[in-house]
Amino acid sequence: MNLAANGADPSGDLLFTNFNQDKTSLAVGTRLGYKLFSLNSVEKLDEIHHYDKGDVCIVERLFSSSLVAIVSLSAPRKLKVCHFKKGTEICNYSYPNTILAVRLNRVRLLVVLEESLYIHNIRDMKVLHTIRDTPPNRFGLCALSDNAENCYLAYPGNNRIGEVQIFDGINLRAVTLIAAHDAPLAAITFNTHATLLATASEKGTVIRVFSIPDGLKMFEFRRGMKRCAQINSLAFSTDSLFLASSSNTETVHVFKLETEKTIKEEPSSQTWMGYFGKALMAPASYLPSQMTEVFSQGRAFAIAKLPNAGQRNICALAVINKLPRILVASADGYLYIYNLDPTDGQECPILRQFSLIPSEGDVMNVPEGEHYQAGLAVSSSRHASCSALSTSNEIEQNVKISDDNEFPPLTLRNE
Repeated sequence: MNLAANGADPSGDLLFTNFNQDKTSLAVGTRLGYKLFSLNSVEKLDEIHHYDKGDVCIVERLFSSSLVAIVSLSAPRKLKVCHFKKGTEICNYSYPNTILAVRLNRVRLLVVLEESLYIHNIRDMKVLHTIRDTPPNRFGLCALSDNAENCYLAYPGNNRIGEVQIFDGINLRAVTLIAAHDAPLAAITFNTHATLLATASEKGTVIRVFSIPDGLKMFEFRRGMKRCAQINSLAFSTDSLFLASSSNTETVHVFKLETEKTIKEEPSSQTWMGYFGKALMAPASYLPSQMTEVFSQGRAFAIAKLPNAGQRNICALAVINKLPRILVASADGYLYIYNLDPTDGQECPILRQFSLIPSEGDVMNVPEGEHYQAGLAVSSSRHASCSALSTSNEIEQNVKISDDNEFPPLTLRNE
């Protein structure tokens, strides 16, 4: 969640928050620098690293490695790639316009500008491909799959309606254009293996899930009927059985991705609910298509209540201490952790609240069962340039890219 690049005017010190790919750490950018926190416990929020030498409006970590990509508010067109454990800057790239988003996986690094995208090879940081003249994308909306084998990226294919362009990050070619919504897109995300893509529009009432790469609609969920909302983020669980959605309302919704077989098994026609369901389906062919869509849309399996509405936030589904949790990092400066019952759902109890800009006494413990009530280059391209920070002309690192304790090997040349 980039508060600065997304057109917001943050009143506090917090400029950015985001979870890493496997939801084991949280990155926080502030006007004073950035911090990385470990998410291996609900009892405390351990600080992994902090940098306090300038504002940071984007900081993206590659899984649990030491590789981070950083953009500052004072130099919004420059991307720095750093090894935070060694305290070294590996290289930096300059772009023609403000960097709105950065995404990483083990083979690619994606940089998003308002009307173009740059795809880098993460092993040597060279620009492999540039997608130019994309529809205006002022919020830097994009998604890059965590999976290096199914390496897809998604971005808006139209700024007037909700089309999603799917692009193959390995073979560097367009794959599918998905007509996801009538209104412009507000959020998109892949599941862990990049076999599913979840989307939401600016209207914020319906969330859809499509198969990748063919773009077939698999699920449709209704977030609410009473009011529209600005959906801030979507997040799959690692097993792709659940999908979370956070918005500018006080409610985080969790949907269960049930297959057709599972849905048919319950409820049976012998139950009252089964009879009621059949009664609804019988006249469906006589109803307008908009009405039948409402009947067929899934509802939230579980919800979590934030203490305040109106805050930009980003959500995640993670397993911490062997139990499923809902995580919400909010622009109000707090990380909220909720317990999620995968069998019963309903309203999720809040377990902890941590300040992302900590001061003494900021950790709040909530007894289990209690709830908050609703009130959160090296490149031939003329458009990008890179300089390698080295006294020699070449940097070589023979490091395995799968090693999370290190960072990908780089071979950069000054030009």
